[in-house]
Amino acid sequence: MTIRRYRLNVFLLSTSQALFLISAVTMITFGGLVGKMLADDKSLATLPVAMYVVGSMLSTVPASFIMRRIGRRGGFLIGAMAGMISGALAAYAIFEGSFWLFSLSAFIGGIYQAYTQYYRFAATEAAPSEYAARAISLVLAGGVVSALFGPWIAVSTRDLLAPVPFAGAYVSASIVSLVAFAVILFLQIPKPEVEHESNSGRPMLEIIRQPVFMAAALSAAMSYGLMVLVMTSTPLAMEVCGFSIEATGGVIQGHVLAMFVPSFFSGWLISKMGILRVLYSGMAMFALGAVIAVSGIDFANFFITLVLVGVGWNFLFVGGTTLLAEAYRPEEKAKVQGLNELIVSISAATASFSSGALMNVSGWDFVNYGMAPFLLITLAATMWYGKNLKRNRVTVDITPI
Repeated sequence: MTIRRYRLNVFLLSTSQALFLISAVTMITFGGLVGKMLADDKSLATLPVAMYVVGSMLSTVPASFIMRRIGRRGGFLIGAMAGMISGALAAYAIFEGSFWLFSLSAFIGGIYQAYTQYYRFAATEAAPSEYAARAISLVLAGGVVSALFGPWIAVSTRDLLAPVPFAGAYVSASIVSLVAFAVILFLQIPKPEVEHESNSGRPMLEIIRQPVFMAAALSAAMSYGLMVLVMTSTPLAMEVCGFSIEATGGVIQGHVLAMFVPSFFSGWLISKMGILRVLYSGMAMFALGAVIAVSGIDFANFFITLVLVGVGWNFLFVGGTTLLAEAYRPEEKAKVQGLNELIVSISAATASFSSGALMNVSGWDFVNYGMAPFLLITLAATMWYGKNLKRNRVTVDITPI
């Protein structure tokens, strides 16, 4: 693959990432509201959002093995098709007033998300290793577009099919997924070689025991889980503190931009500073965000906390994804990537389900104090990897020629 073709692939994947996130914003923004509108039992209002998370979690590993057989482009086309079906089915469910059909559409939307989680891995394949971190960060940079335009598209199209509310937004999400499908058609990523498919590689337990896997998986999973925990608790905390919806929206938008804007330079930082320094910097930003959160309840406290959490997520997620490539052999790629994404999905799902309860029962301060043990576990795993890496380098240096 030429560098020119590789760069085009990265651009196409970044564009596809942006289009997915634009459609995902609709579910995140309106899922609970539509659920409340359709459900007879209002306590089930957030079930569609939960079904979205469950759909992604259950599809993550199968998606990896499907792409092992049919290639990245084929898998990504399946994902985009699921996005089209999800949006169209959601609009139909709203017209029919069917809560359970709407929940099913959310589950199918989660399948779309499961495939998009592999965009960043696809960007690193069949390309020089020195471009890997930069490619991952540039694919994630597509989130900047979604942060700027996603909420606007969702809100401006929600009454497109009035007097039926929200249906228009889901039709627009389906159309955006169709555009993503068209973009993916131009991807050219080589399928796995036959010998790699026929060899399962090392036992999974042996792979998991590697310090490099522990550091990579925990960096990605804990950053995602803690980010979701804080982000979903913030609107509840700000409401308790008397802030307006507009103020809360400003904080969340600043958070999303902070998640993805660093993607323009986080890959470069990894190549210049080294991956360990970037991972430690990400953990430090989470910790500093927690300190600022518990030190006051002014708008600035919420805003700065969410910005720091966003940047910390980017450093840890990009760094963890980059590091994961060192944990597997080519023939082990599908199962290791699948396991990693399953761990990330479980972390995000656990945080999503528990954030509201933690906030309501224990309060905003406890949510932020609760980050400490998970950050310490991730720090310990990363230091273990760093120590092991240093020891291996010393062993190599003293080996006689």
